[in-house]
Amino acid sequence: MDLQTRKLEFIQEFLKISSEEAVAKFEALLKRQKGEPENPFSKEEMIKRVKQSEADFKNGNYKTTEQLLERFQ
Repeated sequence: MDLQTRKLEFIQEFLKISSEEAVAKFEALLKRQKGEPENPFSKEEMIKRVKQSEADFKNGNYKTTEQLLERFQ
């Protein structure tokens, strides 16, 4: 089986996938093969995390660098 045929068969099987998680894994694999950096978070997830971090900071829910360093000394 030549490469072109294999690609077409792969695409046909890929189109049958209904799991968003599976598609995300294939996207990550393709990016790695192309040498692109992988971002494990969607734009929405990154925005959610930033907002949570800002709220945590505002509410005093954080540790200073000194506090973190003390933990490992």
